[in-house]
Amino acid sequence: MASFLRRFTTAASAAGASSNVFFDVAIQGRPAGRIVFKLYDDIVPKTAKNFRELATGQNGYGYAGSSFHRVIPSFMLQGGDFTNHNGTGGKSIYGAKFSDENFVLKHTRPGLLSMANAGPNTNGSQFFITTVVTSWLDGKHVVFGEVVEGMDVVKKIEGEGTQSGNPRSKITITESGTV
Repeated sequence: MASFLRRFTTAASAAGASSNVFFDVAIQGRPAGRIVFKLYDDIVPKTAKNFRELATGQNGYGYAGSSFHRVIPSFMLQGGDFTNHNGTGGKSIYGAKFSDENFVLKHTRPGLLSMANAGPNTNGSQFFITTVVTSWLDGKHVVFGEVVEGMDVVKKIEGEGTQSGNPRSKITITESGTV
């Protein structure tokens, strides 16, 4: 039994680096569902590690309790500011900001997960999920994952958006972690 537990624990630890990430989301305090992301650890390992660790909160801070502060229909949903809660804050696991890892992946379809930034090499914790093809963002924002479950939840959130980006309702990440 002890050897089985040791093997299971080792396998679980090894799988952690490539495990999927989830967000449980509420709209106006009502559960809206779960979004599950596959992260591209093989192409952008540093960016994927940042997002995964912020999802688990293992460093004492992260996405749980934060909100989607910017939602624009037929474009994207943005979140990840767990410090100022208004789109002006956030921080990475590497410090305040970290460099763009690469631009290998392109914004070719809805459901892609990409880093929000304030210009070159200013990645922190803010991210966005595309709801359409956004090719004009190629070479400016690092794509690092995709929605594999819960696109219906993404669409519910998108339905709360406005052209100004200010959501009609409070959209909260109530829980986050790995699955």
